[in-house]
Amino acid sequence: MNLRSELYKTLGFTYRNYVITKRNFFTLFETLFWPIIGLLSVGLMGAYLSLEENYLAFILIGAVTLSVLQVSQLDVAYVLLFDIWSKSLRYTFVSPVSIFNMIFGAWLFGSFRGFVAFLILALSSRYLFNLNLLIDPLNLILFLLGIFLSAMIIGTLTCALLLIFGYRAEVAAWTLTAIFMLLCGIYYPVTMLPSGIREIAYAIPLTHFLEFYRSFYCFTPSTNNPALFGFALSFLFLLILFLTLMWASERARRKGTVTQFSE
Repeated sequence: MNLRSELYKTLGFTYRNYVITKRNFFTLFETLFWPIIGLLSVGLMGAYLSLEENYLAFILIGAVTLSVLQVSQLDVAYVLLFDIWSKSLRYTFVSPVSIFNMIFGAWLFGSFRGFVAFLILALSSRYLFNLNLLIDPLNLILFLLGIFLSAMIIGTLTCALLLIFGYRAEVAAWTLTAIFMLLCGIYYPVTMLPSGIREIAYAIPLTHFLEFYRSFYCFTPSTNNPALFGFALSFLFLLILFLTLMWASERARRKGTVTQFSE
């Protein structure tokens, strides 16, 4: 395998998402408008309730994480959705690229968009609510990488569902993040969840990345090393999902699903 060739193929999908985003004014709303609206609504609610600084940090961290996650995972889902909406999926599948080039290329651009959204939200939190969400660089990088890996998990799952179930799975691009929000303790600790659901929450990597970040604001995590636990779960999930995606891609070719998505 030519490493340089694979790198170019991957970056090709990064560039494609960039061009589509640049030409579509409304995709800027995903990076700028909706994240700011989410931060303002949650922050103003916290100010109205006169929350202590650490509790305000708790809910604002949740709001920021949710926005960055949604922005980043959409780019991974878009790598198939753009082709499905333009009825050109088969042309991508007959080109000399792999599903891994598509996913990783889109994820790189999604991570960039997520990083821009995070910086805007962190600076807004400092200016609007006098709350510093920028911790030391190393731990901040670990936290952001954890969010981006979680975004890849959601986006890859969406792509697999699209190839398996077709158009009916489009809604997953927007609903899976909401499910994660409920399970991972975006706005509340997962200890509040009933037994059974709580165990499911602890099996999701994002739960541990949130606990890792919140530990710098006087909240005790459920494990001794939540970041390590989150990364281990992330790589396990991604391994399973990529195997599933390979099977789904081959199945879509055999059953003609790719042709159904094309003119």
